[in-house]
Amino acid sequence: MADLSKMVEALKKSPKKIVFTEGSDERILEATERLCEDSFLQPILVGKKEEIIEAAKERGFIIDKALIIDPGNYERFDEMVDEFVELRKKKGVTKEDATKMLSQPNYFGTMLVKIGVADALLGGATYSTADTVRPALQLIKTKPENTIVSSCFIMTREANGVTESMCMGDCAINLHPTEDQLVEIMYESAKCAEIFGIDPKVAFLSYSTLGSGKGDDVTLVANAAAKAKEKYPDMAIEGELQFDAAVSPEVAKTKAKGSKVAGQANVFVFPDINAGNIGYKIAQRCGNYEAFGPILLGLNAPINDLSRGCVADEVYAMAIITAALA
Repeated sequence: MADLSKMVEALKKSPKKIVFTEGSDERILEATERLCEDSFLQPILVGKKEEIIEAAKERGFIIDKALIIDPGNYERFDEMVDEFVELRKKKGVTKEDATKMLSQPNYFGTMLVKIGVADALLGGATYSTADTVRPALQLIKTKPENTIVSSCFIMTREANGVTESMCMGDCAINLHPTEDQLVEIMYESAKCAEIFGIDPKVAFLSYSTLGSGKGDDVTLVANAAAKAKEKYPDMAIEGELQFDAAVSPEVAKTKAKGSKVAGQANVFVFPDINAGNIGYKIAQRCGNYEAFGPILLGLNAPINDLSRGCVADEVYAMAIITAALA
């Protein structure tokens, strides 16, 4: 488990409220019990109150300190419908449309964040990433300086009593990012890495190192790296780099001599989702890294997605991470 102590300390000083859109799920309930005991994060469970209480009772979870909100019986529901219509009026959304959509936990939970009832949201234990991202894009929207929602994974492992951490993006959202989108992914990933105590040294990854290979894919990454260096001159950035040149000091001496990043990179920008998804899972399964994410980046409020195969410990950790991003 990654060291979340700094995030916990920050939350103790400034407690947050987090929405769980699948309130009766066993993993959510187990994590909620732990959060209730800790008291630095207020869980809000979406669903029918009787069903959630019964599910918790059956499994022996004590969730008395959690707030349970039923979309079908919420005093601010009409206000939420009006807000939804206003946000989506250019798309021709009617009150009837809004009422129907807000009856869905993912949309309802996202609107709770939008109107300020909650600071953050965590969902996806039983539905797809798209079902988490879509309401976020429609209601929370991207930050003014951002054009896309992207994502990263924080990878950690213990080695000889030391915690090793790195950041990988974008491994979950954008299929074929453009040069400018790669720059955006880079910046958001580096900023997220800093929250985890990582001093970002960024490598734009490719099958080529500083011109050793040719092709459109190499050009894309090389151009993105050049744009990133120009836009963020104070950041440690290199590219394009092969992975071995990015992480091995010995290889870097040969392939990227004189680079201040090659051989010691800890934030990796993948050229597309194929490479990114494969890469983080190789690190997870073969390198014994623990993967936290996907952490969604670029939104106006922290909204994060769980894996459908997640366990309660992951829900607990991701709740802390998501709230800390607020």
